[in-house]
Amino acid sequence: MRNLPALSDFGLLNRGMVCIGQKNYQKALELLHNVVTAPMSTINAIAVEAYKKYVLVSLIHHGQFSTSLPKYASSVAQRNLKNLCQTYIELANTYGTGKLFELEAYVQTNTEKFETDNNLGLVKQVVSSMYKRNIQRLTQTYLTLSLQDIANMVQLNSPKEAEMHVLQMVIQDGEIYATINQKDGMVRFLEDPEQYKTCQMIERFDSSMQRIMGLSRKLSLVEERLKCDQAYLSKAGKERHRFDFEDFDSIPHKFNI
Repeated sequence: MRNLPALSDFGLLNRGMVCIGQKNYQKALELLHNVVTAPMSTINAIAVEAYKKYVLVSLIHHGQFSTSLPKYASSVAQRNLKNLCQTYIELANTYGTGKLFELEAYVQTNTEKFETDNNLGLVKQVVSSMYKRNIQRLTQTYLTLSLQDIANMVQLNSPKEAEMHVLQMVIQDGEIYATINQKDGMVRFLEDPEQYKTCQMIERFDSSMQRIMGLSRKLSLVEERLKCDQAYLSKAGKERHRFDFEDFDSIPHKFNI
């Protein structure tokens, strides 16, 4: 255990912030998670800062946040981080309601706090991500919609603003597939055009297969080691004796009611 944050935690936080800047949110979450769950005997500023960003990036990337830390996180983190980051927990709770006006009002009320923490830019991305998720939900229900309908349903100010969000999601982020007929202001939502036969996709498949095969080899090694571990075998033998299936009937009895 340690009273001061290790230099490695500071490095992980910095790397996480770099990944956030690059919009590599999955990697950023992994790095921030490592800081938050690292062993500590007293709470430290680096863990608190990492937790705040962990909340925000989770909302941007996954659209939700769980306040429950894993069991292997220190008891100090379990007890203190949520209390020290209450403004961010409340932001996540407000986000979870799906009510955009409430989220914007909460951000407006706490702008000074977020700005002091140097997290206002991320908070604005959180608000923007709710617009995107609401548009994504529309693609699961409708084949075509007018820009005015999208603006109304997603609570945007105008059809032009709706068009801007749709274009960003289609062209820049690739989060939805759609075409816009600017003449009549209609949006047509499309199926994923990926045919899974491009060189890039084949490389991704190959990379995934190599990773899975590597994990399989590691699991086999662990299994082989367990087979030679006397402590494990002794405990497993006791448990097997305790729950011997021969003690149970193979055919259930009929109950007389």
